[in-house]
Amino acid sequence: MSTPETIGVDLGGTKVLVGVVGEDRQVLYEDREGSAGQSGEELLDTLEREIREAREARPSVAAVGLGIPCTIDRKRGVAITAVNLPIRNMPIRDQMKKRLGMPVFIDNDANVAALAEHRFGAAQGTRDAVMLTIGTGVGGGVIIDGELYRGSNGAASEPGHMVIDFDGPPCQGNCPNRGCLETFASGTALAREGREAAEREPDSALGRALAEAGRIEGKTVTDAANDGDPTAVAVVEEAGRRLGAGLSSLANIFEPEVIVLGGGVAKVVGELMVGPARKELRARALPPMNEVPVKMAELGPEAGMIGAAEMARLELEG
Repeated sequence: MSTPETIGVDLGGTKVLVGVVGEDRQVLYEDREGSAGQSGEELLDTLEREIREAREARPSVAAVGLGIPCTIDRKRGVAITAVNLPIRNMPIRDQMKKRLGMPVFIDNDANVAALAEHRFGAAQGTRDAVMLTIGTGVGGGVIIDGELYRGSNGAASEPGHMVIDFDGPPCQGNCPNRGCLETFASGTALAREGREAAEREPDSALGRALAEAGRIEGKTVTDAANDGDPTAVAVVEEAGRRLGAGLSSLANIFEPEVIVLGGGVAKVVGELMVGPARKELRARALPPMNEVPVKMAELGPEAGMIGAAEMARLELEG
């Protein structure tokens, strides 16, 4: 029996990536569309339009998988709450199924990225793995005994909202907590820490960037760090150490065969952040968990889309 073609959708805070995936992970169609600033209803309209265009290009598609950056109740098909999107208690599975007239399945975006890396990427061949996606925020997924761990309702896992500093900065968006890993090891965190560093050291590259633009973004910090600016490098390395503290807890809890790091920030700064994270993991985690290898993701920005399509295929097969 041939592998059915499925549509995978990676919904982010600023873009929607839609693709059709066939046998052997072959991407047969792909398109991107902006999503920044849209309301919940506008997001549904964008999803419907993009998915219909994918179906026109590949009429034999059998199902749709949606990777959504929010907590998920998979039993009811409801997107519960998102930190960076206007989604709250939205029955998105049934709404999109009604709009499209075909099977629709949903999961957290980092979960499906972890599924993709486990099936096809850096965690391939393992039974137990943890993945973190480091971008505007920090997401993640956990593989236990070869299967995604989703918790009692489907909302697990959210490693970016593991507290590593009880009295730390308020988390962003709709998260009610403080001191989450996301507040120290994300693009948003780099922007905040980069601005503080720029104000302390106005003669640095970050200081000059702040004077010229009036703001510091995560990309400002990663670009300056990659160019060798000592102030920016120090900001990225500190974020890496905080990340390593979080990884040590994940290693102690799950004892995975591998920890995979993906997302835009991890890709751009690479070893500048990952090196200090590995060192912190080895220093903080209990033996033998402190020897867990930390690898970079292999599937790049398509991981979420590929994983969403794979999730839909697995759901079809039961």
